[in-house]
Amino acid sequence: MTDLQDVYSERSYGGETIGFGSKPGIAVVDFQLGFTDPSYTLGGSPLVQRAVENSARLLGVARESGVPIATCYTGYNSKRDMPYWKITAVMEDLIEGEVATELDPRTYDPDYDVAMRKSGASMFFQTPAAAFFNKELVDTVYVVGCTTSGCVRASIVDCFQWGFRTLVPEDCVGDQAEGPHRDNLRDVERRYCDLTTADDAIDRIRAWNASQA
Repeated sequence: MTDLQDVYSERSYGGETIGFGSKPGIAVVDFQLGFTDPSYTLGGSPLVQRAVENSARLLGVARESGVPIATCYTGYNSKRDMPYWKITAVMEDLIEGEVATELDPRTYDPDYDVAMRKSGASMFFQTPAAAFFNKELVDTVYVVGCTTSGCVRASIVDCFQWGFRTLVPEDCVGDQAEGPHRDNLRDVERRYCDLTTADDAIDRIRAWNASQA
């Protein structure tokens, strides 16, 4: 059987490194209780819990360093203004005002982060996310959140399409299962982003902050 990685590499996929630019920002995708609290149908998967814990560390350092943070949640006024989701729990739980739409306090600081609601998969679809990062002169965006194969992947693609250097700490994003998590990260790394880790992101942000002094 042909090794797919070799096939893609031979055709130059993943042949370039994006790297860190001049100023970082962080896009936090859907770390809301509907996805992080085990009491909800979509909440509490081990990979998402790992992502929350590592993202909390990264975000703490980012705030100390003055890095712009935009965080989003998925929510709707009613079922009438929802797109045609195929996920029953989204349609039942993510109505504005329900606890499931509240941002997880482990990753959200209302006194620092810029929060926004989204209605589609991507954090950058019909939200002020790109405008916020442009206003803050950010050229490098770390994408963290859940879920890897859904809203995180869509946000990675749109972050790329808005012209940002897109970096994804693997241990700061999570999914319902390991296979789709790995498969989707491998796929976007070939095309749109660099994969990294929480620890590497923390080190880079601290180095960036020191360089601003």
